[in-house]
Amino acid sequence: MGILENIWWLLVLIGVMILIHELGHFWAARFFDVHVEAFSFGFGPKLFYFKRGETEYRFSLILFGGYVKMAGEQGSEETVNDPRSFLAKPRWQRLIIAFAGPFMNIVLAVVLVTGLFTTRFPKISVTHSPTVGFVNPEGVAGKSGIREGDRVLAVEEINNPTWEDIALKEMAGANREMGFLIERADKSQDHIRMKPVLDEKNGVGVLGWSEQMQVLIARVTPGMVAEKLGLKPGDVLVEANGSAIRSIPKLHEVMKQSEGRPVDLTYMRAGERHRVSATPEFKPIDGQNRWVIGVQLESPVTYVALPLPQALQESIKANTRNAGLIFGFLKGIVERRMSPKSLEGPIRIAQISTEAAREGPSSFIGLMAMVSLNLAIFNLLPIPILDGGVILLLLIEMLMRRDLSLPVKEAVFKAGFVFLMMVVVFVLYNDITKVLPG
Repeated sequence: MGILENIWWLLVLIGVMILIHELGHFWAARFFDVHVEAFSFGFGPKLFYFKRGETEYRFSLILFGGYVKMAGEQGSEETVNDPRSFLAKPRWQRLIIAFAGPFMNIVLAVVLVTGLFTTRFPKISVTHSPTVGFVNPEGVAGKSGIREGDRVLAVEEINNPTWEDIALKEMAGANREMGFLIERADKSQDHIRMKPVLDEKNGVGVLGWSEQMQVLIARVTPGMVAEKLGLKPGDVLVEANGSAIRSIPKLHEVMKQSEGRPVDLTYMRAGERHRVSATPEFKPIDGQNRWVIGVQLESPVTYVALPLPQALQESIKANTRNAGLIFGFLKGIVERRMSPKSLEGPIRIAQISTEAAREGPSSFIGLMAMVSLNLAIFNLLPIPILDGGVILLLLIEMLMRRDLSLPVKEAVFKAGFVFLMMVVVFVLYNDITKVLPG
């Protein structure tokens, strides 16, 4: 049942992406009066189809994709003299047709996030404060002299960053030295340079620190220690063994160090302090055995509804920031600072889409926006057979003021197809290694 659910939500997610992407190509082609022979949802053998006007609309067997078939794309003799064929159109028109697919995915991402922000915009609070709430003594930050309570005044070219800015720089900066301006508790300032190490499991850069936040109990696991002690969702954990708890990783570290010994917890409920002694249990969590008491933690976030113009503005900012992170990952992979293990394939996307769907419409729509933006950027990469490869070849021809020969184009696209298949095989293998135990 779980596999079928994963497949269903993947089809919903990818289906919308494909439809919007191919509609971009389709509408642009129609606008420039290109003869569109077929609009296919999916690849491979046709399951069923109908014809409207001169275009055949198909639903094909392999649903993970789609295409718009335009007359003359392959430069066949039958269409070489057709004024409505793709290759008969000026190069600038062909470039727009190729760009229209990724552009529509970008538009979709902006529209979806705008819609979310009109009802549910996460208002910046202590969650995004650039104050350090936890430092792993064995991590890069700990070894560089960072202490709890330090405040990050700048990271690289960003002044007065939110913790989200800091985290994005950290994740995309594996094995690259970065500059930080730190303010101490005594208001003195210190310039520190740190190089995030690569987290082999997730393929991102880490410094071994986290932001200062309130630690709120979101859920309590039935039958475990926390429920038996009377802890409830909404309780805020403030101390563990007399040490202030200013971040979720800090509490995890205290539990780990307890090794099963009782931990004295202090929490706030309705403005009153309460104390309990909790004995952690050794349980498998996310594939790893950890000392836990049976609570799911989160940082309090205030959500507000934004008016449409402001929601659109914030959506553009969020998508621009996300696009920068994606390019940062790709750059890190090319420079061999980042691990390709951070790439997610269809198996992992299916799992993530199911999890998002279970969390509710907001989570699924947010995931859809992120996947749409990823799809746009991936398709704009200068890889032959992708839209970016088509655009690159057109730009080269525009500079040369003549067409590349058909054998050259065929060789380039064959190489692009082989490369793309290698990427597909890798991400599938990568997905399998992530989902299999051990």
